Amino acid sequence: MTNYREILKKYWGYDDFRPMQEDIIKSVGEGKDTLGLLPTGGGKSITFQVPAMAKPGICLVVTPLIALMKDQVENLKKKGIKAYAVHSGLTGMEIQIAYDNCIYGGVKFLYLSPERLSTPVFLEKLQHLKVNLLAIDEAHCISQWGYDFRPGYLKIADVREHLPNVPVLALTATATPRVVDDIQEQLRFEKKNVFQKSFERTNLAYVVRKCEDKEGQLVKILSSVQGTAVVYVRNRKKTREYAEHLQKNGISADYFHAGLTQKVKDFRQQQWKSGACRVIVSTNAFGMGIDKPDVRIVVHMDAPDSLEAYFQEAGRAGRDEKKAYAVMLFSPADKMQLNKSVTTSFPEKEVIHKVYDSLCNFFQVAVGHGEGLVLDFNIGKFCTAFGFNILSVFNSLKILQRAGYLYYTEDSDIPSKVMMQMSDFELYKYQVANAKLDPFIKVLLRSYTGLFTEYASIDEDLLAQRLKVTRDDVYQALLTLSRAKVLHYIPQRRTPLITFLHRREELRHIVLAPEIYEQRQKEYRQRVDAVLEYATTTHICRSRLLLHYFGQGNSNNCGHCDVCLDRKKQNLTDDEFSKIEEAIYNTLNAEPISAESLTEKLSFAQDKTWKVIHWLEDVGAVSENQDGVMEWIGKR
Repeated sequence: MTNYREILKKYWGYDDFRPMQEDIIKSVGEGKDTLGLLPTGGGKSITFQVPAMAKPGICLVVTPLIALMKDQVENLKKKGIKAYAVHSGLTGMEIQIAYDNCIYGGVKFLYLSPERLSTPVFLEKLQHLKVNLLAIDEAHCISQWGYDFRPGYLKIADVREHLPNVPVLALTATATPRVVDDIQEQLRFEKKNVFQKSFERTNLAYVVRKCEDKEGQLVKILSSVQGTAVVYVRNRKKTREYAEHLQKNGISADYFHAGLTQKVKDFRQQQWKSGACRVIVSTNAFGMGIDKPDVRIVVHMDAPDSLEAYFQEAGRAGRDEKKAYAVMLFSPADKMQLNKSVTTSFPEKEVIHKVYDSLCNFFQVAVGHGEGLVLDFNIGKFCTAFGFNILSVFNSLKILQRAGYLYYTEDSDIPSKVMMQMSDFELYKYQVANAKLDPFIKVLLRSYTGLFTEYASIDEDLLAQRLKVTRDDVYQALLTLSRAKVLHYIPQRRTPLITFLHRREELRHIVLAPEIYEQRQKEYRQRVDAVLEYATTTHICRSRLLLHYFGQGNSNNCGHCDVCLDRKKQNLTDDEFSKIEEAIYNTLNAEPISAESLTEKLSFAQDKTWKVIHWLEDVGAVSENQDGVMEWIGKR
């Protein structure tokens, strides 16, 4: 029997698996299609990396997150494991070399974006790959009912036809029961096979605070709860404003969003991880793949648009199993913003059609052409040229992406890359003949390995420092070497990308099917309503509300969220309060009666029953009509 623990210890340094990891690994090792639901920080990547290392061949990993792809590939390489990532930020030559190395070079992991799976180049190379496992990260994206549906994921099932007897491991941190069933159906599981860790986080206290002065409340919270913190906001501008506000109040803080350069992002991430910076204020761009166990508090300054997103982000607190807090600051403006987002997230179909047509004209793509094109995209310039609102364009692109016409990547930060084109002997002759460039070549070869077989990401600043020259000197030297065909140099670029997944269609042929538009709009509305219910309900334990949303009924009160703590002020035990509350609910559901009759009918001490009734009235769960009859109006 395969000793998975030996592999875990050898490459990852752990003596044992986290709960559920080994069960998932054994299921996959036995060749079974498997769906693993592990919460944020539950170690999902281990569940496909370990079994893939235990078998000959290569593991295909499908993920929509380019940043996460690159991080995991780098981490695997540091462990001495060969891995590649293929995505829209690479040149055709880079992709070709990556595929060839996967076929001939003993590579164990190939990370791909879902859109890549249907390309002719990949399908041709797939015939020569010995695949031992197909791993699907963020598997909820394949479900029409998932909060982040991506049509590219639907291609995965077709790829399975080329991979007979290769098991699939689908992984996600959040999924409702409906999504769990749909994932398995879409991926054509032979039989249902789900490993699900409970969504309950017993050490995490969920709190909703209703307030208008959010800045003041944030300072107050961070002053009373010590330790590392993440503060989530909805837009980039606010990240900087809140970080500066915290700094003015003596709290160590910095900001983070997708628009920063990779170097700045890496530095700020490292400062926060090391403890040099206590608080990071960020958009939802922060947190993916970052495993810092001692985060004591996560604060949401703005309400997210789904409980799936909230649960993932809040779940970054307290991974060390010690007491931690997840706080949402909520105001009437949040309710207005969430309701408004339903409209702004789904522009009128005429607007979407116009955006598509203008985009094709912007790039001068003719009808019947453009499939596979990857183009730098300046959304500001585009909006100015055609008179669009930037938010309408952004959301139109997302809908066109769901419909399978294009793929939009925001702010791709693509580092400079180099690969040698001359052989060792040719290079030696070139160095002898070009003494001025010899130092550049030597430092480049000493600084980076594998340059003769694959592209390596390079840092011009680091090379400049080692050569004691300016960054521009390095840039000019690399350009000269590239023109001389000594090497191929791809300078750093930082830009959003548009990938045309389909040839340009005439507008009358653009179809936004009900499941792409009307049904998604309805689902979005339901998710927004679930967030509003979570934020405004004041008589049901926060943890119970979340667990119920994810299909875990019959859960107990957590005892430490803001609702549970408020109940405890009645000087009743949690068990007493729950039993009286349940009895009141059952009685009023059977026959609405007056409060006096209710206290007489129930078998509990009347003073205790009155305490629960008054509390339920205060939080809006029960009310008395004009006839003095009590009714249950809250949710259960």
